[in-house]
Order: sequence, then structure tokens, then C-alpha cells
Amino acid sequence: MSFFRDIANNQVFIISVTAWFVAQVIKVLLTLLLENKLDASRFVGSGGMPSSHSSFVTSLATAIGIVEGYDSVLFAMALVLALIVMYDAANVRRAVGKQAKILNALLEDIHKMFEDIHQHKKIYIEKRLKELIGHTPIEVLSGALLGIIVANLMI
Repeated sequence: MSFFRDIANNQVFIISVTAWFVAQVIKVLLTLLLENKLDASRFVGSGGMPSSHSSFVTSLATAIGIVEGYDSVLFAMALVLALIVMYDAANVRRAVGKQAKILNALLEDIHKMFEDIHQHKKIYIEKRLKELIGHTPIEVLSGALLGIIVANLMI
């Protein structure tokens, strides 16, 4: 049981989880303010403002930098991880979201064409692909700044 106790007492880990949690809460609050609806799925969903992935990894790198030193090997590893995650969020995952949007539109068009031709028949269409997967550069930057702020406030 010392494994779980040690994790629960790991300040750097707690800071990272806190930064992720704050980012997810902000997503829910922004959805409430901007769309006037409480969408609890935003708490666990990916995509949106700010990037919780970015806040998670930048808080990790920042906390390690503060604790171990910005010239340490651990900080360098955490920084490289953070840069990869943020690049992925803003480029790869964002492209996947754009592709999902196009595929969803194509599926809807095919479904409408089939119904127009065969008015009494229905075809089964897979559920829509998730479109909100990646982040804009501003969402990534906002998440990164949030992570740096949380780490500095908590240490």
C-alpha cells in the first residue's frame, strides 16, 4: 500500500492532476457561460478551451523544474514530453477532428440520398464520429499557461 500512499503524497503529481482538474472545470464553466447549458461531459471530454492535456504536462514540467532544477535531466524529459503532447493536440488530434467533421457530413449526405431514393427504407448509420478532439493553438497556449501558473502557485 505504500505505492498509493507515495503517489498521494507526490507533490509534483498532485500539482499536475490539479492543473488538469482546473482546466476541465474551466471547460464546463465556459460552456455554461457561452452556450447557456450545463454540459457535464465537458468535464471528461477532450478538446476545447483550455487544453487540459497542455495544462497537465506543462504543470508537470514546471513543477519538476522548480523541484529538481531547470538544468536537470528530469526537467528536460518533462519538457520534451510536454512539447510532444502540445504538438499532437494542436496538429495531429486537431486534424483528426477536422476529418471526423467531413466524414460525418458525408455520412449524413449518403443517408439523405438513400432515404430520398428508398423512401420507405431506413439504413443504419454508425453513430457520429467525435469532432472535438484536438485544440487550436490558442487553446494549447492557454492550457500551457494555466499549467505553469498552477505549478507556481502550488509550490
